[in-house]
Amino acid sequence: MTDERDSRGRAVPSGRLSRLGVFGRLAGGVAGGVIAEGARRLADGQRPQLRDLLLTPGNVGRVAEQLSHLRGAAMKLGQMISMDAGDFLPAELTQILARLRDRAHHMPPAQLQQVLAQAWGKDWRRRFARFDAGPMAAASIGQVHRARTHDGRELAIKVQYPGVRESIDADVDNVATLLRVSGALPKTLDIAPLLAEAKRQLHEEADYVREGAQLARFHKLLAGDDAYVVPTFDAEFSGPSVLAMSFVEGVPIETLAEGAQDRRDAAMASLIALVLRELFEFGVMQTDPNFANYRYQPDTGKLVLLDFGAARAVAQSTVDGYRQLLRAGLSGSRDAVRQAAISVGFLGDAAVARHGALIDRMIDVILVELNRTGPFDFGDRAFVGVLRDQGMAMAADRDTWHVPPVDTLFVQRKISGTALLAARLKARVDVRAMVLQALPGENA
Repeated sequence: MTDERDSRGRAVPSGRLSRLGVFGRLAGGVAGGVIAEGARRLADGQRPQLRDLLLTPGNVGRVAEQLSHLRGAAMKLGQMISMDAGDFLPAELTQILARLRDRAHHMPPAQLQQVLAQAWGKDWRRRFARFDAGPMAAASIGQVHRARTHDGRELAIKVQYPGVRESIDADVDNVATLLRVSGALPKTLDIAPLLAEAKRQLHEEADYVREGAQLARFHKLLAGDDAYVVPTFDAEFSGPSVLAMSFVEGVPIETLAEGAQDRRDAAMASLIALVLRELFEFGVMQTDPNFANYRYQPDTGKLVLLDFGAARAVAQSTVDGYRQLLRAGLSGSRDAVRQAAISVGFLGDAAVARHGALIDRMIDVILVELNRTGPFDFGDRAFVGVLRDQGMAMAADRDTWHVPPVDTLFVQRKISGTALLAARLKARVDVRAMVLQALPGENA
């Protein structure tokens, strides 16, 4: 979620027709931009392609603004794609999606009142000693308010935007159309299973009753671990559209980037340890690595964990696949890594057949980094550029594009997002030692 520092209150289109109208206006605005830009380029003697006309700066702004207005699944899916695949999308489309990370409007007071009256009754304010009308944060699915009960409980209360649950399926289809039209996806790539899973995941994230249960679950799983703080679920003020929990102090985890090296290292070691425990011990993982889901307590050094809407069980086959992949990496065997990557679904047979030498070079880079002794320096990103260049060369061959199993995609999203945060903090962590500890029977 983005911290609320301005007064951008804008009603969320809650009905299907009103949301469809936003997409209609978006299409009309983009079409107008295409016609104007096309006429200008033709007058200059150019012969522009449709994709170039669609992804102009003006159209980028139109799409980003309207998706942020819609919020809900349209905005959430854009955020997810931006974090996961930004390096592989057209630069202009990446701009659209990246803008959605920090462009959340909040509900105006009248709409907020309507939502809370429906959840708690029209006299709901009498149940609180204080309820802050301005949200602490606003994001794609809801906004967060701070409140105090008459018995002294300090609460953080998530209020869901109206119409979010009902609009998920249509919003996902519309964003998928945007990707298709932009030329970002080849027509031969079957993304239907991925879209179906995206809809399922977003329906789960919009189910605050489910999220409350996951919050309580992680609170229990991490009870007694001094590295983390998980808010306490408050059943009294929770329901399908409202989720209440204890308010926990903390600062954005990105502020650690200016902190001492040992603090950055310790925080990231705790987050990496959590990922390993989720995968190999808990069998359930919070799969949304958005930086806003983590806070940091400078006085205690603890990590505050937030937002468990994306928590999901990890299939045993996926756990086994990652165990096989990590053991292959620790063994230093290129052939074993390649085979494990195929088994877990990272690589398709067509890519291996047509780009075997390129894949082997990428594996060699990864093996060198994985098997270095001592702390891994996430701030040293030289090898990432090498992998990106090689990956982009392979991605240019769209006939070999391959969609990994959905379960693998969500787990890898958490792993990749955690690594991205470690790079932001320039942390140094002995990842190899942690992996060895998480895989009993392995030798250092």
